[in-house]
Amino acid sequence: MRVSEAVTKRRSTRAFLPTQVDPNLLKRLVAKAGRTASGGNLQPWHVHLLTGDGMARFREAMAPRRATGQADTPEYPVYPQPLAEPYRTRRFAVGEAMYAKLDIPREDKAKRLEWFARNWDFFGAPAALFLFVDRQMGAAQWTDLGAYLNTVMLLLVEEGLASCPQEAWSVQHETVSRFCDVAPNLMLFAGLAIGYADPDADVNELVTERADAQEWMTHHA
Repeated sequence: MRVSEAVTKRRSTRAFLPTQVDPNLLKRLVAKAGRTASGGNLQPWHVHLLTGDGMARFREAMAPRRATGQADTPEYPVYPQPLAEPYRTRRFAVGEAMYAKLDIPREDKAKRLEWFARNWDFFGAPAALFLFVDRQMGAAQWTDLGAYLNTVMLLLVEEGLASCPQEAWSVQHETVSRFCDVAPNLMLFAGLAIGYADPDADVNELVTERADAQEWMTHHA
């Protein structure tokens, strides 16, 4: 598969088949993504991969919090507050498009919250990873994390796998950090659900819009 094909095919998948993924394949892809460029070659990513029994144990650890709706105070803001235009409109549009696919109207807050809670089950994915960063790192290194995560997602597409990046895990960082037994100097950045996409799930038909390049690209010729 060409890189351009993988970029086009990548989606944020929110419904997965229960089919298990070869853990050795995932370990190879996570390791291969280590070739991602990083400023000064710092390679600031710290990855914890969950498969098989490890995933089962994590789901068990999360069960009480899922049942009660518990959440932690995020260690970083996922979005700026307030969120200015055009970013606010883009975020609103993708949310409305997703809930339309799920047939959940805006006024049904309970149903929307119930759907959001599926984050804590990785949307049913059989595998996942958590991405941590050393607390001493700054904004420049956080861009390296995004680059690493994108490399992983494209490699997964090449192997016929689907994924969903989840910054939502920032409000469950205490449970995640405790389960992964990470040192206090490591901060949870995001999770990534991994598996085979459910072809019959309407939500997986969502293709998010992208702004025309003329809105954000300036060409100096």
